[in-house]
Amino acid sequence: MTAPPLPLRTERLVLRSAVESDVEALVAYRGDPEVCRWLPFDPQGEDAVRERVAAWHRNLTTDPAADPDADWALTLVADHAGVVVGDVMLRLKGEARRSIAEIGYVFHPGHGGRGLATEAARAVTDLAFDHFGCHRVYANLDPRNDASARLCERLGMRHEAHLRRDWWDDGTGEWTDSAIYGLLREEWSLAR
Repeated sequence: MTAPPLPLRTERLVLRSAVESDVEALVAYRGDPEVCRWLPFDPQGEDAVRERVAAWHRNLTTDPAADPDADWALTLVADHAGVVVGDVMLRLKGEARRSIAEIGYVFHPGHGGRGLATEAARAVTDLAFDHFGCHRVYANLDPRNDASARLCERLGMRHEAHLRRDWWDDGTGEWTDSAIYGLLREEWSLAR
């Protein structure tokens, strides 16, 4: 198993490694409480985003096969015409990394409604199945996030589970639910 060749190119996006000059654009949406209300992290300031970008780079320089028991994640910024509009993540899961991957995405709301997040998520789903040979791709999201659920459905994912109060939200100080959407390799082939 090898890291994929980067950048990834779609019809309208370049999915690439983040660079220092992207920090301000990343903070613009990763620091927005309204964006983060559905995400497993609090709004991030400049220092937190810099730390996150450094972690993304460490993952890129780590061989995905180096530690078969550890998760390996690839996070790429979505660049549309020279503007960072979001980022997308593909996490290969520990022992099952050759067969299961999780996708995640966060996009600036000012660039919503044009299918850019779907385009980026589709590209990393392709990567999971075609490059890494995964058997299954899933997304774990807050079921109140209707936009994310619709994106999963556009990818051909099925709503597989609704887990009740399984996630402690530090921001609100309450237990919240999770929705699991999943897609199998053979379903992806049909959806394309």
